[in-house]
Amino acid sequence: MKKSTQASSPFKIVCTLFGHKYVLSKKVTPHVKEYTCKCCKHQLTTNGNGELTELTPKYQEINDILGDFYSRRLMHMKNQNPISASY
Repeated sequence: MKKSTQASSPFKIVCTLFGHKYVLSKKVTPHVKEYTCKCCKHQLTTNGNGELTELTPKYQEINDILGDFYSRRLMHMKNQNPISASY
């Protein structure tokens, strides 16, 4: 028995007619972000050239690894160069 997908159908029609309403859903790094449409939940991400690309499982995995690497790098940089309050 097939599941009905008519619940999401009106939202897809709205996006088809008026365009998507993307909002920032995740900031992976300062240059790489993920966006999600408020209506139909379509997801995009920025690729290596800075262009928006559909968020596939491959890009999701890349973004997860990149975000983990970036956060570890920031923690390492904070621990390596403590700023002294006294001069």
